[in-house]
Amino acid sequence: MSEPEIATLPLRLEVYRPAGPGPFPATLLLHGCGGLQPLQRRYAKALRDAGVLAVIVDSFAHRGIGRTAAQLTVCTGLRLHGRARAADLIAALDWLAGRDEVDPARITAAGWSHGAWTIMDALALAGDEPGRAERLRTLAAVMLVYPYCGPPALTPRRGWGGPTPPVTAVVCGRDRVVGSRAPLRTLARLEADGVPVETHLFADATHSFDDDAASDPRTRYRPDLEARVAGLLAGVALGPARGSRVKPENDDLI
Repeated sequence: MSEPEIATLPLRLEVYRPAGPGPFPATLLLHGCGGLQPLQRRYAKALRDAGVLAVIVDSFAHRGIGRTAAQLTVCTGLRLHGRARAADLIAALDWLAGRDEVDPARITAAGWSHGAWTIMDALALAGDEPGRAERLRTLAAVMLVYPYCGPPALTPRRGWGGPTPPVTAVVCGRDRVVGSRAPLRTLARLEADGVPVETHLFADATHSFDDDAASDPRTRYRPDLEARVAGLLAGVALGPARGSRVKPENDDLI
């Protein structure tokens, strides 16, 4: 396979295009607070191999945020909350719009931790700006992996004010970074608001279980669970999940 295409908006995008003429389903991948990691590229390649146009949205390159600065300022909440980064999602959707190789009915977004917060804040703000809502209406579904739902996040308090795409979520039972209770409460709130939600509880998983480069001692890499997420991600991209159900791995429900 060829190297990814790099697009600059000035937002930096890495584009993994499947072989063939298309049009293809497309998925935007939003990284966590530490910035773009090898795990995003592994997921992008897996999506490409499944016939999905995968686009990694690098929110830090054009802002000049390096790895150390990200850990010290973004991961600690000092700057770039989800609501500010939501503009990156809108810009990436604008870039996808009208591209001949993209199936406009099958555009999805997936976010990890801070990236999931970004997607949720974008949807929470949609009711305030008609133009933003119109762009987000192009999302057929979203996937949220160990999403941050702490006090600065808008979704727990506001819900989603406009588009309500179906949600597939992964919550970790041993998450010592964002926890599991706040994400589960937030997902329950969305479900009560009428959003189709499918929640997968990985009871024995830590935060960043799919990051083999993580330096946080609170995390533990689980390649088996990474493979499960890759399968879920492809399923969302190729046929957005509908309905609302919780699928625990075992009985360790929180």
